[in-house]
Amino acid sequence: MTGDTQSWRRAAPASPVTLDDVARRAGVSLATASRALGEHPHVAAATRARVREAAEALDYVASPEAARLAGGPTGRVAVLVPHPSRWFFGELIEGLEAALRAADLDLVLFRVGGPEERAAFFDRLPARRKVDAVVVLAVAVDDAEHARLASLGVDVVVAGGRVAPYPSVGIDDHGAGRQAMDHLLHLGHRRIGLIAVDDDARASAWRTALADAGIEPEDELATTVAWGGEGGAEGMARLLGLRTPPTAVFAHDDETALGAIRTLRRAGLRVPEDLSVIGVDDHPLAALTDLTTVAQPVREQGRRAGELVAAALRGDLQEPLAEVLPTRLVLRGTTSPPGAPR
Repeated sequence: MTGDTQSWRRAAPASPVTLDDVARRAGVSLATASRALGEHPHVAAATRARVREAAEALDYVASPEAARLAGGPTGRVAVLVPHPSRWFFGELIEGLEAALRAADLDLVLFRVGGPEERAAFFDRLPARRKVDAVVVLAVAVDDAEHARLASLGVDVVVAGGRVAPYPSVGIDDHGAGRQAMDHLLHLGHRRIGLIAVDDDARASAWRTALADAGIEPEDELATTVAWGGEGGAEGMARLLGLRTPPTAVFAHDDETALGAIRTLRRAGLRVPEDLSVIGVDDHPLAALTDLTTVAQPVREQGRRAGELVAAALRGDLQEPLAEVLPTRLVLRGTTSPPGAPR
C-alpha cells in the first residue's frame, strides 16, 4: 500500500504548461507567443518557428483563454493620449500614424485625460480586446492599470516618456533641462528662476545645475503652475513680485515661456535686456517669436514608437528597450548676458 502510494506520487503530473512557459522558453513576449501560435500574419517566420518548437518541447496544449488571445489580428493599435489638442501630442500622433500606416496598421485614439476617461478605457478594453497593440503617449501608468494592460495579452509601447517595463521612445528630460540651465549660466546669470509644470526631471535639472555651479537653489525662485501660456504668465508675475526678481527664467516648455514673456512685456520690461527667458520643445511659435529653446524631435518619437509596434507584432522586438533621442540648444533672441545693453 505504501509502495503504491509512493509510486502514484512519483507519477503525479506536473502543473499544466502555460503560454507564459512557452513565451519564456522561446524568448518572446506573451503577446508574440500568442500570435505565433495563432497564425498572425505579422509574425516573422523565424519567430513563429521558435515559438512552435518551444510549444512542442513543452507539450503545450492551448487553453481556451490562450485561443482567445491568439485570435485573428485586428490590424488596429490603441493609442492612449491625455490631451490630443495640444501641439506636443498632435506631433506624436502625426509621427505614430505615419509609421503605423506604413505597416498596414490603423490607429484608434482613446482620450484618457481625466480620471473617468482613464477608468473607462482600462475597465472596458481588456474585455473587448479589439486591438493588436497599445501605445501610451506620455501617460504615467499605475500598478492597477499595468495589470489591466497585461491582461490584454498585447504588446505595449510608450512614446514621449518612459513607463517601466515597456519599450519606450523619448528624450532625456533632465539632460534637456541642463542644456537650458547651462546656457543661462554660461551667459553669466546667477539668479535664475524656474517656472515648472511639475516636480519632474526638468525641475530637477534647475536644482542640480545651480548646485553644480556653486549656487544655492532658492525656493522662492521656483514656482509651479498649470501647463500653458496662462500658467507661464502667472508664474512670471509671481517671480516679478519678489524683492529681488531673477535675471533669467527657465520655463518648463515653450508655451509656458511665451506666457512668461507676455507678462514681462506688459510690465514694461525688455526681453532679453532686462530678463532672459528660455523654454523646451521648439514649438512652431518659438521660431516666430524668436524664443531661445531646447529642441526635441517630437514627431520622430511618435514615428519610432510606431516602428517599435510593428517590430513587436512581427516578433522582432526581443527585449524592452528605452530609446533616447537627442535634444539640441537653439539660440534665438530671448537670452543674453545679464544687463546686456539694448
